[in-house]
Amino acid sequence: MILVQKFGGSSLADLERLRRAAALVLEARRREHCVVVVVSAAGDSTDDLLQMALQITPKAAQRELDALMATGEQQSAALMAIMLESLGVPARSFAGWQAGICTDDNHGAARIRLLIPERLHDALAAGQVAVVAGFQGISPQGDVTTLGRGGSDTSAVALAAALGAGRCEIYTDVDGIYTADPRLVPGARLLPEIDFQDMLALSRAGSQVLHPDSVRLAMEQQLELWLLSSFRATPGTRIATLSPERRPALAGVTRDWEASTVSVAGKDAGPALLPRLLSLLAEAEIPAQAVKAEAGCVSLAVAHSRLLSALTLLHDRLLLSADA
Repeated sequence: MILVQKFGGSSLADLERLRRAAALVLEARRREHCVVVVVSAAGDSTDDLLQMALQITPKAAQRELDALMATGEQQSAALMAIMLESLGVPARSFAGWQAGICTDDNHGAARIRLLIPERLHDALAAGQVAVVAGFQGISPQGDVTTLGRGGSDTSAVALAAALGAGRCEIYTDVDGIYTADPRLVPGARLLPEIDFQDMLALSRAGSQVLHPDSVRLAMEQQLELWLLSSFRATPGTRIATLSPERRPALAGVTRDWEASTVSVAGKDAGPALLPRLLSLLAEAEIPAQAVKAEAGCVSLAVAHSRLLSALTLLHDRLLLSADA
C-alpha cells in the first residue's frame, strides 16, 4: 500500500525533530508501506524569507516571492532525504515541479490543476522513499508557484489521490482534532474521528489545523485522513465520511481572530440553532450578531475583546453539557 505522510514546519524545526520525523517514516517502511513524504518549510523559515524580501521593497513581484518562498520546502525535502539515507533508507527529494504538481498561474494562491507523478512512481518502484516539497507547483508558463498558507496539506492530499494511496497522514504539533483549540479552551476534548463536512466547516471558519482545500479534496476523493502528533505516540484523529449515527450533533467550535467571529459546526448546526447561541451569549452579556447560519455551520460576530469568552462559553454549554 502507498502511504503519504506530511510533516509540518514545527515537526522539522531542528535536526532532532527532523530525526524524529524520519523515524516515523522508517516505522512505516517496516510495515511494508511504499512511502511518499511531503514536507513544509522548517519552523518560521518562510516568514523569515518573506520579511527579508519586504525589507528590500514592499512591492516585490509575487512571481519572485513564490520563487523565494518555495526554497524553504525544498531545503526541508533535501534534508529529510539526507536524514533517511543516513538511517539506511533509500530516499530521493523532489521539488513540486519535479513531482509533477501543475497549477494555474495565480502566484501566491495557486490551485492544483493536474498531477503527473511519474517520477514518484519510479522512485517507489526503485524502493526509495519519495520526499516532496509541499506548498508549491509549476504554472503553465513554467514558473514556480505557491499554494498559499497551509498549502502543504493540499499537496499531500492531492498526491495521495493521484497515487492511489490507501491513507494520508498529517503530522503536526497537536495530538489530533479537538472540540476547540485546547490552548484556548481548557475543557476541549480530543475527537477520535470527525466527519469531512464538520472538519471542512471548522477549517473555513478559522481552525488552522488543516487547510480547507485539503479537506475538500479528501472529501471529494473519499481519501481517509489522519491527523497525528509527530511528538507523541497518540491515536490521533481519523477524518472520513461518518454515518449519521456516528456523527455527533455538534463537532466543535472555532474562532477567526481577523474576522472576530466564533463558529459552531456539526450536523445540527444551522439556522435553528441560532436563537440558542444568541441567547447563551446574551445571558453572559456578550453582544453578538449572526454572520452565517447554514446547514453545518453557524457563525457569529463578537467584539474582539469578548471573542475568547464567547468561544469558551459556547464550547462548554454546547459540547460539554449532557444535551449537546
